[in-house]
Amino acid sequence: MTVVAYIGLGANLQDPVAQVENALAELGALGHSRLLARSRLYLSAPVGYDGQPDFVNAVAALETSLSPRALLEELFRIEQQHGRERHFKNAPRTLDLDLLLYGAARFHEPGLTLPHPRMHGRAFVLRPLAEIAPGLSLPGLGGLGALLDGVAEQAARPLEPPIHSVAGARP
Repeated sequence: MTVVAYIGLGANLQDPVAQVENALAELGALGHSRLLARSRLYLSAPVGYDGQPDFVNAVAALETSLSPRALLEELFRIEQQHGRERHFKNAPRTLDLDLLLYGAARFHEPGLTLPHPRMHGRAFVLRPLAEIAPGLSLPGLGGLGALLDGVAEQAARPLEPPIHSVAGARP
């Protein structure tokens, strides 16, 4: 059985555009998974800790047969390959991969909450997500349109022309 999972990507150190693009390629090569779609890149201000560079962000849709926990472990592995260090909450980083949604799953266990508990309040997640899945409804949170209205004042601007899907894939 497969499910569509959505992954948030972000970086603000060591050539953030390359970090995110390389991570997207690594998601595309992930075992038991297939990259369905990816958003264009967005530039956004840091959240929670202002003394750092702006972030480059994107969202990817991944069809996977991995469990949520196994997928999360793969995301951590990719982060480590990119030199991710966790010095303090919201610190600058070479790469951040967040499991945003896993189908319609809603649950909380140590180290994993689905949907991602802060995604609904972040334009740098919602705008790229709406680009690749405009009709998506977030389990327990509602449709993207209303959620986007709630983050309208947040800056998250596209860096490149849209890239809606991977060749031969469907979101």
